[in-house]
Amino acid sequence: MSRPHPWHRTALDRIPGGRDGRRMLLVSIIDKTGTGLWAGCTALYFTYVSGLGLAQVGLLMTVSGGVGIAGAPLAGRLADRFPLVRLIAGAQLMRGAALLALLTTDDFLLLTLYSALGALPDRAGSVLIKLYAARLVGTERVRYQAIQRTTVNIGWSIGGLGAAAALATGSTRAYGLLLIGNVLTYAVIAALTLRCAEPPAPTRVAATSADAPKARPANPWRDRTFLGYTATDAALFLDDTILQVAVPLWIAHATTAPVGLAPLLLVLNTVLVVLFQVPLARFAATTPAARRLLLPLAGLFVVGTLALAASAAGGRAVAISALVVAVIALTFAEIVHTTASWELSVALAPAEAQGAYLGVHGLAQSTQRFAGPLLVTGVMAAGPLAWPLLGLALVGAAAAQHRVTRDRLARPEPEPEADPSSLSVPTATVSD
Repeated sequence: MSRPHPWHRTALDRIPGGRDGRRMLLVSIIDKTGTGLWAGCTALYFTYVSGLGLAQVGLLMTVSGGVGIAGAPLAGRLADRFPLVRLIAGAQLMRGAALLALLTTDDFLLLTLYSALGALPDRAGSVLIKLYAARLVGTERVRYQAIQRTTVNIGWSIGGLGAAAALATGSTRAYGLLLIGNVLTYAVIAALTLRCAEPPAPTRVAATSADAPKARPANPWRDRTFLGYTATDAALFLDDTILQVAVPLWIAHATTAPVGLAPLLLVLNTVLVVLFQVPLARFAATTPAARRLLLPLAGLFVVGTLALAASAAGGRAVAISALVVAVIALTFAEIVHTTASWELSVALAPAEAQGAYLGVHGLAQSTQRFAGPLLVTGVMAAGPLAWPLLGLALVGAAAAQHRVTRDRLARPEPEPEADPSSLSVPTATVSD
């Protein structure tokens, strides 16, 4: 009997990581479905159920976002010391517990405390899931992350539709039900996560000399190349804030386009990500290929920001057309950047300190989420010509990242620091 042609394999068979890879994708889609239920009505819950004022809601979300920044490096450090599956499940349960605690009080300080405590494992979770994928699927990590991001967008869409249906009832009770629904998803995904096998951690091979000093794991905070890469990546993650925050506000305050266009453009963004994230992942199948993506990324930022400026210069038809072009360009910038970022961040991390390095890299997205809204609203206040200037700044960030990663990716990764107080054998990193 002849073997079935590989083209006849099912879509599930083509997912890297086998059963555990598929199970973690299921975790992601359930997670984001629950988050989609809650994220869109968080501010409304604090307003209509907890009775907080606008300034209080803004301060609460700013404080929790600032505290959440620490979650990524903390998760990375822990991931190098403890089983990854248990850390992911623990973070999921902590998120659920912090969210459930919101139902127990209407006090502003307690609500801020619980929100901040929930932000820590929330930011930590994204780093831990990324690290799990890197360890589980190895060289197929870019394709796996692309599939995962597609499932995340599907989950967000399902959750968002559920939230919209619940809020359409006009009852304040709906907010509490959406919160509880999100908490239940955390319990489900924690149980599913614990059924996943622990992926093999990167190993170090000991040399035979008994007189050589023991090697310390590399420290990302002393790695100027990696810190430079992380700083430029924080700037390149700005596409997310432009799409989610700036575009709706720009439509309402600076263009003649109808305000109802804003949610339609967000739907367009989601559809494009679902359609193109996985196909475009093949352009970052290797580390050099991922680095080359920084050049078209710069061009996409230029097109997107120029289109935003043009949207304020004409009538309704011009505004709508320019906004559609801007969102398409910035969505492809988002796809290209996340694809390159997944590969480069792992490739730049020494194997024996992979968790610590990816934790520091997680600061890029966390910092952007915290500071990005303030930056883009400042650009909007400066007028249409500020958009091309921002585009040039992002081109500069892409060029700087292309330059800062050149030497590191062209040579073997540096040896870990030696501990002079130890007489143990040295270690050598074994890469993917």
